[in-house]
Amino acid sequence: MAATLPMIAGALALGIPAAHAADSPGRDTLAGTKPAWATAKADKGATSDSSQVSARVYLAGRNASGLAAYAKSVSDPSSALYGKYLSAAQVQQRFGATTAQVTAVKSWLKSAGLKVTGTTQHYVTVSGDVAAVEKAFSTSLHNYSKGSKTYRAPSKTASAPDSLNGAVLTVTGLDNAPHKANHDDALPGPTAVFKNSGPFSSYYGSNTATTLPSAYGKKIPYAVQGYTGKQLRAAYGAGKYTGKGVRVAITDAYASPTIAFDAATYAKNHGDKKYSTSQLKQVLPSDYTQTEACDASGWYGEETLDVEAVHAVAPDANITYVGAASCFDDDLLDSLSKVVDNHLADIVSNSWGDIEANQTPDLAAAYDQVFQLGAVEGIGFYFSSGDNGDEVANTGTKQVDTPANSAWVTAVGGTSLAVGKGDKYLWETGWGTEKAALSADGKSWTSFPGAFTSGAGGGTSKTVAEPFYQKGVVPNALATANSATGNRVVPDISAIADPNTGFKVGQTQTFPDGSVQYSEYRIGGTSLASPVIAAVQALAQEARGGKAIGFANPSIYAKYGSKAYHDVTDNPTGSGLAVARVDFANTVDATDGLLTSVRSLGKDSSLSAVKGYDDVTGVGTPADGYVQSFVRSQGHR
Repeated sequence: MAATLPMIAGALALGIPAAHAADSPGRDTLAGTKPAWATAKADKGATSDSSQVSARVYLAGRNASGLAAYAKSVSDPSSALYGKYLSAAQVQQRFGATTAQVTAVKSWLKSAGLKVTGTTQHYVTVSGDVAAVEKAFSTSLHNYSKGSKTYRAPSKTASAPDSLNGAVLTVTGLDNAPHKANHDDALPGPTAVFKNSGPFSSYYGSNTATTLPSAYGKKIPYAVQGYTGKQLRAAYGAGKYTGKGVRVAITDAYASPTIAFDAATYAKNHGDKKYSTSQLKQVLPSDYTQTEACDASGWYGEETLDVEAVHAVAPDANITYVGAASCFDDDLLDSLSKVVDNHLADIVSNSWGDIEANQTPDLAAAYDQVFQLGAVEGIGFYFSSGDNGDEVANTGTKQVDTPANSAWVTAVGGTSLAVGKGDKYLWETGWGTEKAALSADGKSWTSFPGAFTSGAGGGTSKTVAEPFYQKGVVPNALATANSATGNRVVPDISAIADPNTGFKVGQTQTFPDGSVQYSEYRIGGTSLASPVIAAVQALAQEARGGKAIGFANPSIYAKYGSKAYHDVTDNPTGSGLAVARVDFANTVDATDGLLTSVRSLGKDSSLSAVKGYDDVTGVGTPADGYVQSFVRSQGHR
């Protein structure tokens, strides 16, 4: 069961001053506000003037380009400003919108006939009819077909008066196509139970499937029952570090009503350290929305996985779960902003996302602004790279996921992990699964190795320019796959993700008889890799004396090629790798029979894990030298 992810944005480098529109004298264009799907061919005519619109007008602040520059310098180990972070209050004072800017923006919106419904330090919310919106933003709203549905969108790029002197960063909500995230895996009750059948291996290779057909010329082991914190800590070089004194935040949508009980029970069952008072906190909205559209209870398992994985690898780290009111962009952005505005943590794990084709540059700018504000405070954001490989099987188009594609976050890819007897690290492959079922007579695997089912997200962005820290590390063929000038390549770093070599979690679930009980199962996805890397970063921050690592990519790439990483390839043993897996047909018990299959490892769509940097695993996974390398990098100029 993969906690499959597949939300939203990530294109513009923030800090680009608003452009003057040649066809709109006295206006500053708000780049990206006309979505790519709003084409002349798809145009169904003007939207009714009386239709209602709700929008967010994001504030650029007093020095948008200065924010981007400071965020880069403070994160770059070769910069004189490295590690010279600002407090949340200093960030707002130096880069936030002024009172005069907010007043001017509100005055402009009201003069067009829009109602201002709310104001934060990041945006102004407005509502009104289409006619008022068209007047305010100097555009026309039309209806466009998108797939089988019809949505509203601007027929030309929106703009703001240049008399505002660039106070407006962007506006979202002019188009009403859904912008929401999926996790990859009064609120509704717990989801239906999922259980794994046996047989299992307790560590990789401990239980060989002697009665099943061979694969790649040999008998194969049964899938592990689910690794625990002890095994993952050993694999990724935790040593004596526990994350003591480090604050990790987790963002998802909604909130599991049983998280405290589940996390405590899981820790007790697996020898993880008991949670101390207030070590696990939740910051939640006053109410929730879109619970059906977002499958609210489906997010409970995501929170559970994230919390339990962080605690298993960094048992002394403080965890703050920040739940969004829904899985839609506006609410997810609010959760990220809460972390930054209140500096709730130095490390933020985010196991959600969407395909890059669904991103719009207006939202990308809003996300990047939050990530840059975080970087200036010493906060690093970690995002799952996706669970559908190159996305071709899922969408028909080769693409990466977002917000993992942002140049201002650490994109976490995935591996299949083999931990052997005595918690010994054996090897990893890039996560990519091909599945073949056992034949009716039990003597062979049908159409071996079978079809691609899932794998670590990765590849080259079509919209985000190549960031400075990837130059000289990412192979030119990958960087220039979509543009001669070079683009962002995903991921940056990786960890365990394959559900066939996955992590065991414990969660309260609803059983077929209607009872609600605590139960444990194995899970994977880059939704696992992200909190594991966040936990390893907590260990590294402790190792450097508690000094925040902040936006980590410049540091991660500076260590490329060193003993800090396991260089992961798809063929670490020289021959094909696979595990046997037995599942309940009904996902709960053997009543309806068992399904036996072979899962080949290291088969990620068109992506390959090769020697050096690759678009499945990035620079690799943390090795014994990784956490230790931060002990030596405490010095700041």
